[in-house]
Amino acid sequence: MYLSGIVIGLVCFICIGLFYPLVIKAECYFSQNIRWLFALAGIVLLLLSVFVEWVVLSACLAVVGMCCLWSIKELFDQEKRVKEGRFPKNPKRKY
Repeated sequence: MYLSGIVIGLVCFICIGLFYPLVIKAECYFSQNIRWLFALAGIVLLLLSVFVEWVVLSACLAVVGMCCLWSIKELFDQEKRVKEGRFPKNPKRKY
């Protein structure tokens, strides 16, 4: 029995669940200045996934890397949601 598909799916599920609040908190405390950290992490993880021979680990690294890159887009969307009033603003930050 092969469980690699279930493991990769579970990693996708966990990443989506973790990155949603991570993007909200990152935008709240760091604004979009943290997008470079997401970009760097995403590129490094994608490059690592190319060199890892074990397929399950390679796929999991690629999934997390793509979630990091997708988070850059979500930072911009989150800023729009804050401006629309759908999320609370950080009172210590100027908008």
